[in-house]
Amino acid sequence: MAYDPEVYEPRDPEGIRLQKVLANAGVASRRVCEEFIIEGRVKVNGVKVTELGTRIDPAKDSVTVNGQPIQLDASRVYLAINKPEGVVSSMNDEMGRKDLTDFVKRYDRVFNVGRLDLETTGLLLLTNDGDLAHKLAHPSFGVEKLYWAHVQGEITPQTLNKLLKGIELEDGLIAADKIRLLDAASDQSLVEIVLHSGKNRIVRRMFEAVGHPVVGLVRRSFGPIQLGSMKQGQVRELNKMEISALMKVAEGKPAKTPRPVAGKAPQRPQRATKNGRPTGSSTGRPEGKRGKDSRNR
Repeated sequence: MAYDPEVYEPRDPEGIRLQKVLANAGVASRRVCEEFIIEGRVKVNGVKVTELGTRIDPAKDSVTVNGQPIQLDASRVYLAINKPEGVVSSMNDEMGRKDLTDFVKRYDRVFNVGRLDLETTGLLLLTNDGDLAHKLAHPSFGVEKLYWAHVQGEITPQTLNKLLKGIELEDGLIAADKIRLLDAASDQSLVEIVLHSGKNRIVRRMFEAVGHPVVGLVRRSFGPIQLGSMKQGQVRELNKMEISALMKVAEGKPAKTPRPVAGKAPQRPQRATKNGRPTGSSTGRPEGKRGKDSRNR
């Protein structure tokens, strides 16, 4: 079968046959992978492949099947952790504080993708894939992170709109990508906020700037990856669908949220007292009226 200008030209004739690489990656049996190739459903480095003899280098070439990126390098590790309060987002804390190495000792040379501050809990990703980590963490790639924030005082729709339009901080203008009020009472509010910024302590600084200091903060999602029902300190490996979804958003493409991890529905963060410590409430909802959705649609 001859190649046309829109079909992948193999660079490495000594590479591994594409159908074998796909089968080893768990896409399907080698026979089914061959059918995918013949049907034009496989692309290498963005170019369609229809030749069964095509050989690739799994360490250098990128492959998609039906538009979904496939993780080929078996040495790559992709992890999610529910970071507890008081744990430093570092693999080696110079001050000797509890860090992430205590939770991932069985994995070699992984590192965290971005950071959560010491007091913040929730979803943090770790990997040894430097290229993907850079794209996920850098704000220019626009990967969104969703947080639930307990803040002091009853926040108003006007304040939410102000956060959507943007506020001036000491390091520049910053605006929420999306925001909505989940619950509100006279002394405290629960707000869901989505940002793609990676600036230090940005959620806390934004709410501080509008007069509603944060007393409890949880990251619920990072791009398409959900915290789900993970307990604090729990670590799990991402599944193939989650890895594929991460690769898509890292390239600026929309990706569906993979099926959440089985378990109980996620609990909202515990309500905090005036000194910011949890009270042990089972629901974490501030008492009082139910807030209205203020998402920017």
